[in-house]
Amino acid sequence: MSKSWLITGVSSGLGRALAEAALARGDQVAGTLRNEAQLAEFEALAPGRAHAISLDVTDDEAVGPAVRAARDAMGGLDVVVNNAGYALIGAAEELSLDEIRRQMETNVVGVIKVCQAVLPLMREAGGGRIINIASVAAARGIPAYSLYCASKYAVSGFSAALALEVGGFGVKVTAVEPGGFRTKFGSTSLTASKRSIEAYAPLVSMIKERMKSFDTLAANDPEKGAEALLALADMDDPPVYAALGADGLQMVRDAVAARLAEYDRSEGVLTDTAFDPEDAGA
Repeated sequence: MSKSWLITGVSSGLGRALAEAALARGDQVAGTLRNEAQLAEFEALAPGRAHAISLDVTDDEAVGPAVRAARDAMGGLDVVVNNAGYALIGAAEELSLDEIRRQMETNVVGVIKVCQAVLPLMREAGGGRIINIASVAAARGIPAYSLYCASKYAVSGFSAALALEVGGFGVKVTAVEPGGFRTKFGSTSLTASKRSIEAYAPLVSMIKERMKSFDTLAANDPEKGAEALLALADMDDPPVYAALGADGLQMVRDAVAARLAEYDRSEGVLTDTAFDPEDAGA
């Protein structure tokens, strides 16, 4: 049976590839875009099945109506993909509070708001799928991406807890942690801090230079990533955590192993903290 999708951020990249793949197999897709000039072009992909919705996920008042408009246009919501987001590059000390808030409002609070808007509809319908696009940055620290890492850690943690809250209603939640895909992640989806501190300049410059070739040198093909996400949405029992791309899985495995090794370094020093009744009675 065909599915009805709501995908945030379908102007380009993985979100666009997923929307096109879902439409190609006969599904309906409501895709959100911030640029109103792109609305007609998206709907032209599959007239009657591609529904363009103008939405900036940082607009508190717009999220609920956008979700309901998507449901009404398609007659239901089977799969919701929180894909909208961007990366903020800059050393932590360089970032302004406005830059920090904008990153978290888009990448984290936007995801939560969309989930809050779709969950009543999914509970009423007896189930649904929520796929939150996180990143391998949710498993590892990346220098000059501290806020992006923080936002994706938050998305994965939120998704894991949400899955436990809503599983009883037939709603399945997955945090997808992609590796590198040949998208505009290193250009139009990247924002640099306005402030620059000389001490961090070599590091930040190196990272910026590396990102310039992201769309041609990254390991993965967005179209193949989209097909993998279709398969994930079709799974009867999807995982709560999923790495996308062989490089993504290897990076997550390496990061988890390194993290466990760091925990082990403090064993005995920080773990001998159990309450002892004999000490209390002394």
